[in-house]
Amino acid sequence: MGYRYIHYEKKGHIAYVMIDRPEVMNALHYEANAELSAAFDDFKHDEEARVAIITGAGKRAFSAGNDLKATAEAAARGEKQPEFGELVRFGGITSNFVCAKPIIAAVNGITVGGGFEIVLACDLVIAAEHARFALPEPRVGLIAGASGIHRLPQQIPFKQAMGLLLTGRQITAEEAYRMGLINEVVPATELMATAERWANDILACSPLAVQLTKEAVLAGLTLSVEEAMQADQSRLQRLLASEDFIEGPKAFAEKRKPQWKGR
Repeated sequence: MGYRYIHYEKKGHIAYVMIDRPEVMNALHYEANAELSAAFDDFKHDEEARVAIITGAGKRAFSAGNDLKATAEAAARGEKQPEFGELVRFGGITSNFVCAKPIIAAVNGITVGGGFEIVLACDLVIAAEHARFALPEPRVGLIAGASGIHRLPQQIPFKQAMGLLLTGRQITAEEAYRMGLINEVVPATELMATAERWANDILACSPLAVQLTKEAVLAGLTLSVEEAMQADQSRLQRLLASEDFIEGPKAFAEKRKPQWKGR
């Protein structure tokens, strides 16, 4: 499909997704969310795309979240609003999206509301030094219902999460790093290069092993360690039956880079 509100391209095994509405701080209306959803669905099903990086256009914002102005204007024109189930799928990845391949957020500025919820749905987060984060929904009579109220307490200590959720206050990239929300904080000029370094470190690994690892981690979040390990048995069988399982030790013994097949 053609894209108007995002840029989507692939280079090698990396898929790049950029929210492209800098004039409104990359806020997301229905059409932008639909395009992001289509891009991530394509990434999910493309066997050659192994890692995705999502960022925002410009230097001011990753995403200011829900475009409340566009929503109000559409309502004033009498346009039919999307169903609730469609609204909560911010960026195509915050709900009803299961993908075993890693997604990296390269946060280039203000990241609030639905924009922050997209970041929380990613596996790794690299942030520019000037980035800021918040879930300010209660300040406008809303809640962070696109998974933010659930993902944030899973990713940082409970009291820290509640402090952010109940006040809507904004934190710096350095604060978010200390809380454990971010993998690395870098100067803005180094943001994409750093995200690509992380992506290439992932690409050095067996894609099957990476995907099985992500699957197992997410599946085990609500289980005891013993229950989670029991559930891993089918994944281990897939790994042991794979070409990558043979290639890894063989390449190590032959002192060469592995030629991963992802199967």
